[in-house]
Amino acid sequence: MPNPPGIGIKSFGAYVPPRRFSKKLIAEANRWAFPSPKSSPKGERSVCGWDEDVITMAVEAGRDCLRDADRDAVHGLTIASTSSPYADLSGAAIVAAALRLPRTVRCREMSGSTRAGLSALIDACTMAGSGDQLIVASERRTAKPGSAQELQYGCAATALLIGQGDDLVARFLGSETISLPFFDHFRQSGSNVDYQWEDRWIREEGVLKFVPEALASLSKRLGFEVSDIAHFGLCGGSRGADALVARRLKIEPDRVLPNLQDRVGDTGAAHPALMLASALERARPGEKIVIVSFTHGCELVVFEKGEVEPSDARRGVEGSIANRIEETAYLKLLSFDQQVDLDWGMRAEVDNKTALTQLYRTADQSLGFVGGRCRACEAVQFPSLPTCVNCGAAETQQPYPLADEPAQIATFTADWLQYSPAPPLYMGLIQFDCGARILMEIVDVGSAGVDVGTPLTTRFRIKERDRLRGFARYFWKASPAIAD
Repeated sequence: MPNPPGIGIKSFGAYVPPRRFSKKLIAEANRWAFPSPKSSPKGERSVCGWDEDVITMAVEAGRDCLRDADRDAVHGLTIASTSSPYADLSGAAIVAAALRLPRTVRCREMSGSTRAGLSALIDACTMAGSGDQLIVASERRTAKPGSAQELQYGCAATALLIGQGDDLVARFLGSETISLPFFDHFRQSGSNVDYQWEDRWIREEGVLKFVPEALASLSKRLGFEVSDIAHFGLCGGSRGADALVARRLKIEPDRVLPNLQDRVGDTGAAHPALMLASALERARPGEKIVIVSFTHGCELVVFEKGEVEPSDARRGVEGSIANRIEETAYLKLLSFDQQVDLDWGMRAEVDNKTALTQLYRTADQSLGFVGGRCRACEAVQFPSLPTCVNCGAAETQQPYPLADEPAQIATFTADWLQYSPAPPLYMGLIQFDCGARILMEIVDVGSAGVDVGTPLTTRFRIKERDRLRGFARYFWKASPAIAD
């Protein structure tokens, strides 16, 4: 009798916003109030641009995960986050539309704890059998200026495609959970910053007690030794807790995964999945990977690396981290996180109300970025219209997705006069390799700038915010192709 198919990870992807702020620069900006000579932190943290949030990052991580996957086989989509922009609106439905998933996909959100990402992953693995499940953990973390969390937090998203079969990147072996009213941090509803408790208490009374207990229980149940763990990652708890736990459990230091704190920052609910994806990029077939998420107790999961290697087309964790734009203006960080309200003048005094009826009717174009290709002459155009802009034939348009089409700059301008939350506003005529030409905003322009002929990719971003009603309108923007 043949063995039943395994359950586990079929593909994975990641997205780290390209903007990076030096932690030393942040500390220097606040030194007038906190002049401690010891406050010279190392490393950097990722920061969302004004037009990025949990939803846009989830789309980018999902695109990276699904590059070579069958999107029609995705039956469920879960977005895990504690920093979603909406309290009563399905961000997962927006992500599903942008990823062009089937209309019948089951969308849901998980929140309430930074364990949400790992919990969603475990749920998908233990309840597999109803088609592939796409789990996306995405977090845009903000902190009070001058706080320790301002130096620690970062932003990122990770996507994991869970399913059954023999073509697994990693096989799910099991999980363990300890849930207790041990509260290391909390955030009140309506607030965008956390309250953190004392590090030593978290480390001594929490991490060093709960994690060994959970791992001992899981290893006994699954029949493996701690020495069998090739890659060990701990998220949450106090700084340096991963090394202390590894020492107590007698896990060799070279088996402790880099915690990405000095390259990305602590990305909350997204961090366990981000570290798991990072481990999958370095693990060899047969090696065991253990990821622990500590908060309100702890939760851990163990995977075994499979024989299937991830797609070379995937950007992944390392590729996403390597694509960086260094920022040096601390006030820009505060502005992007809406910690300060700059006076942009009368040019910014516009009402950006979105017609929800129009949004629904054009969702395939505005969210899915689907244009049209003429059946008569094969010309590609955006938007798709009743008649072809090339040959004039009527009712000949077939859906043609443009999000993954290569492109380059035909013409562009950097506008300092028109309002933009991140001036200058780069606009250009974008020439797609398939023949379509679209006037688009260009983002993620670093110090090297752009020029005619610069290769481009597309990014799902916020087009504009309706601050009066609290709604964001999403669309696609062009970005230098180095981002991939």
